[in-house]
Parts: sequence; C-alpha cells; structure tokens
Amino acid sequence: MYPRILKYKNNTTKAMFKIWLLLCLAGFTSNPTCNAQAAPWEVRMVRNINPVNPSGSFWDGVSTTAKPISVMIPVGMMTAALINKDRLTQQKAIEIGGSIFIAAATTAMMKQLIRRERPANVYTDIYPDQPDQGFSFPSGHVSASFASAASLSIQYKKWYITVPAYLWGTGVAYSRIYMGQHYPTDVVMGAATGIGSAYLAHWLNKKLFLKKQNTKTK
Repeated sequence: MYPRILKYKNNTTKAMFKIWLLLCLAGFTSNPTCNAQAAPWEVRMVRNINPVNPSGSFWDGVSTTAKPISVMIPVGMMTAALINKDRLTQQKAIEIGGSIFIAAATTAMMKQLIRRERPANVYTDIYPDQPDQGFSFPSGHVSASFASAASLSIQYKKWYITVPAYLWGTGVAYSRIYMGQHYPTDVVMGAATGIGSAYLAHWLNKKLFLKKQNTKTK
C-alpha cells in the first residue's frame, strides 16, 4: 500500500513540474517576436479592464493583501506551533515560507532576464494606481499569493482551505491587471511560478528535512 502511495505522490510532483515548465514556455512565447514586448491582445485586455482611476477601489484593496497575507500565513502558523509545541505545524510553516522565498527569488531573477516594461510605462492610455519603474514579467504579487495558496492546498487538503486560497490568488491576479500594473501573461507566469515554487518547496522538505527526521527515529 505505502509504495503505491509514494509512487503516486512522486508522479504528482513530476506532473506539476512538467505543467510549470509548459506554462513558463507558454508565457515566454506568448509574443510572436518572443521578446519582452506584450502581444496586442494583452494590451487590449488591459485597456478593457483598467479604469481611469483604479486607486481606492475594491481591487486596489485586494491587490495590497498579496504580500502581507503571504507573510502572515507562515509567521502565524509558526507562532501558534511554537506556543503549542507542535513540530508538524512548525515544519508546514517552514515549507510554506520556503515556497514564498523560492517564488520571490525566481520572480526577481526572471524580471531581470525578461526586462518587460509595465503597461503604464509604455502606453499613455493605461492608468496605474501608482508609478512603478520595476519590471513587469512575472508578477511578484501573484507569485507570492499563488505560492501561499498552493502550499496551503498541499498541506491541508480540505476544500474549505484550498478553494478560498485559490480564489484569493485569482483575485490578486485580476487586480494586478485592473490596477494597470501587469499584462495577462505577467499574472499567468506569476501563478505558474508560485505553484511551481510550492511544489519545489514540498519536494525539498521531503528530501532534506523529513528524510533526516526519519533517519533519526530509526
């Protein structure tokens, strides 16, 4: 029974890595010229979604939750785990924190490699909530929120945790387009980076930490 379960988990992890790579390839090649410029359909979509004054809107509020909540989740879990002396929850908090760190590092690296300008810095008829000279591809807000959502879904396989987590991540993704800060492929790649980072952190946790714990108990 156990070998079958382990084989299933390994196959699932491998499948997620393949999906991550395919999404990365799709995001990078979305423009026919395969460079940092956005495709025409992306510009049209941003123009259709982005209002003249996005500041202070509902989606502005959703956008601002991405990074604080992503930090609060592992910190809150770790605090509760230390108070209750719960080692399992401590390990889960470390894994979730690790996924966010991997997502942030990967996002920062890709931004410097692709160097795509933000929509509002290229088109005068796209209105951002605030000026931002940072690069656009992929979205850091979205990668952080999806890393958190995917990590929670891996650790707690309950629909009442997974569904709200991914709805929140999707809301953040939409808000970044609404705010005029990102193109659609920016947020798709951000989501792919976050999900891939969560599964990578899960794999590393099993290989590095859980394996050591199992060795000590023998």
